[in-house]
Amino acid sequence: MTATARRPATISVPTPTAPRLILATVRGRTVLDGAWWPRSWDAAAELPGLVGALVERHGRIRHLMLNIRAWDSRIHRLTVGPHVVRIGWFDTLDPAVLVATTGRDDQVDLLVVPPATEPEAAARAMTAAADPANRRRAPDILATAPRPGPSAATADRYAVWDNEGGSSAPRRDRVDPAAR
Repeated sequence: MTATARRPATISVPTPTAPRLILATVRGRTVLDGAWWPRSWDAAAELPGLVGALVERHGRIRHLMLNIRAWDSRIHRLTVGPHVVRIGWFDTLDPAVLVATTGRDDQVDLLVVPPATEPEAAARAMTAAADPANRRRAPDILATAPRPGPSAATADRYAVWDNEGGSSAPRRDRVDPAAR
């Protein structure tokens, strides 16, 4: 009898798309260090590109913190090169903020612009968040950006309730960072 070696299955991971990200040119005593405009609320699809861009600027990223209700999917670890990024999901973190911790224990606070935001409004919000003179917090920046009106599918999102007493609307419709 001969033993045959089994090769592990190769899984192809698509190359992450370049994130829509603006970072402040200098770090100082700012409220925010920049802004990120994800294309969707799918964390597994969006976070690899973001982490790659942050690694280029800040070095190793050890930890990300996000709001648990804003995202459709939750991953808890992300491998970037030889390092693992831990991802924490918090109910108390503002949905308009993502916090990254670097390998040097620096904290990078980013405005998260909702994916459905109109491009001109997103650009203004991102520019404001990356401005070193900015003193406004993330929800205040988003509150000044015009938001798209409700679609027919979400206009009456509270009309259908599940048997546990909550709305059956998707999570991203339940959390509106600008309304906080």
